Amino acid sequence: MKVSVAYASPGVELLVDVDVEAGASVRDALERSGILARLGTDAGRLAYALHGRRVTIDAVVAEGDRVELLRPLVADAKTARRQRAAEHPLPRPPARRKQRAGRG
Repeated sequence: MKVSVAYASPGVELLVDVDVEAGASVRDALERSGILARLGTDAGRLAYALHGRRVTIDAVVAEGDRVELLRPLVADAKTARRQRAAEHPLPRPPARRKQRAGRG
């Protein structure tokens, strides 16, 4: 059965179609693809997904599945947003003057 193994990082995009036997796991597809050897990385440093849903390396693949190699996060998304907001704050609107009672 055919499955695809995909990896992307800045400047690198790999998509390798492989033939695996029925009942094969994500690990089997990775070994057949040779992507880890091309990247020079360890399987333990990556996470895995099938069509965008996180799975373990021992998950069974099905015909037509796309095995995705997920890189570790470099920065926490919330922390990065806060940092960008602090560097480029929005302009504050002018303060409103309160109306005093009895006028108007």
